[in-house]
Amino acid sequence: MIATRLLLASAIALVTACGSSGACESPYSASPQFKDCGFVNAPNPDAKPTANAARIWWRFLVGTKTDTVPVDAIPVRPLTTAQLEALDPQANHVIRIGHASTLLKLRGKFWLTDPMFSERASPFGFMGPKRFHAPPIALQQLPAIEGVIISHDHYDHLDAPTIEYLAQRAQRFFVPLAVGKRLLSMGVPAERITELDWWQSAKQGEVQVTATPSQHFSGRTLSDRSETLWASWVIQSGPQRIFYSGDTGYFDGFKKIGERFGGFDLAMIENGQYDAWWPSVHMTPEEDIQAFEDLRAKVLLPVHNSTFDLAFHTWHTPLDRIADLAAEKRIDIATPEIGEVVTVGQPRTNVRWWAGLK
Repeated sequence: MIATRLLLASAIALVTACGSSGACESPYSASPQFKDCGFVNAPNPDAKPTANAARIWWRFLVGTKTDTVPVDAIPVRPLTTAQLEALDPQANHVIRIGHASTLLKLRGKFWLTDPMFSERASPFGFMGPKRFHAPPIALQQLPAIEGVIISHDHYDHLDAPTIEYLAQRAQRFFVPLAVGKRLLSMGVPAERITELDWWQSAKQGEVQVTATPSQHFSGRTLSDRSETLWASWVIQSGPQRIFYSGDTGYFDGFKKIGERFGGFDLAMIENGQYDAWWPSVHMTPEEDIQAFEDLRAKVLLPVHNSTFDLAFHTWHTPLDRIADLAAEKRIDIATPEIGEVVTVGQPRTNVRWWAGLK
């Protein structure tokens, strides 16, 4: 067990180890987010300090976890290509694939956010955090993909085997600055990659996407921390706007995004993998609710939970807390089962599917 956890801690450390800084030449030096040879978060005097990295990894190695992996099966609604094709092509639909991955049908065209279909969120196929459930549809059964949106390059959001499969099958990939080099190494043709800085927009067909600020970090090896940018995203499809937070701590950027775009029909906000030891890069459920209110959104759809064990809270606590808070504040919340279709702007009866599961 200790050997296994040592390997796991080493794998996770690959994602968050610090890189070097200093003077350098970079094609991204004109970006306001680029400083001292790497990307940085916007100034936030209210950001809470993160614990020492060595302490965090030691905790992952020897700390005790309780109820972080479900005993009972997570409910999954299997999907077929025919079912997806039959969805109303004039509407916008959202389907959770798991973790932060969603399949969107935007007025007839299919999109993916942070597609993660692999068994493990890890640089290694034989070790690392393992999925609690299978995706509701196999990667090979996906319909033609119009666009892929990537929030940042961590392994649970940028999954190499999934991207390698989609490389020649998805029409376009939208990524934050410098993430394009990751995709190139995974076989994505350069002409299919669009890199965006915060507040920059691009279109694919009738859909417009805008990279917006988030408060996080990036890196996939021991020496590349913050070499690539991270972002949240605004997706405009017809008259409706969808927000996707990516990974982020709470910051005043949510208010700025809400003010600039005038609100959202649906906000997909990270809800899970938070901890008092890293409070500035993930949000608590209470902060999720504040972010939702700042964004001026109509419906809250929590993501980043129920698929991987990446923190110390129980697997169901993020959903318990955010559902209770939404009820207290009378916020319209959508907690669909994996594979369940949520149609933006249409009423639905919400169910706490995790209630009673161990």
